[in-house]
Amino acid sequence: MAVAGEACGQGNGGCTTIQDSTLLTSDGLPITVGYDQWGYNYQAHLFNGLYCDSYHDAAWCQPYKDVALMMKWNDAWLSNKDCDGDGLLDRHDGFPSYIGSGAWLTNHQSGEYELDGETCNWNYFVKIVAVPADATKSGGVWYAADGTGIGPVIWGEFAIIQQVENDPCAGLHGISYLSPSGPGFGKWD
Repeated sequence: MAVAGEACGQGNGGCTTIQDSTLLTSDGLPITVGYDQWGYNYQAHLFNGLYCDSYHDAAWCQPYKDVALMMKWNDAWLSNKDCDGDGLLDRHDGFPSYIGSGAWLTNHQSGEYELDGETCNWNYFVKIVAVPADATKSGGVWYAADGTGIGPVIWGEFAIIQQVENDPCAGLHGISYLSPSGPGFGKWD
């Protein structure tokens, strides 16, 4: 008797993989190994392209169309396989939501603008984590069970644990936020 999924040749514990060529993006496009037309490499958990490309050139993001963006994430954020059988890459690693899943994402953005005839080069880096199941939210900040701040709330179930901003023209240089609980990923599963 074949294990679910082995009929497709994956033999991956019943999960469908990108190599099986049957998985789709959330907008219905087939996922392939390597970078797609937008800059996503779902197998490697990477995006490398322009900010608007990460949103498939959506109209709302056009003011940011020249911003370069690199993203990295773990399996809990967006897996590179489908184990629940819906034909899409799995999110939050079997948890009912991202909370408690250990999901994380990094964004590194960069660009330039003109100010008084000078070209200003800037970059921005952020680490985002799904908060633990016992975290509480107050005043726009997530807190660990012991009361230590995790970081500002972002996208509801997530906290920012580190931000680095560099823009000499705006007087920005270095760490603009560092979680009192620490900037490491491993403690949030």
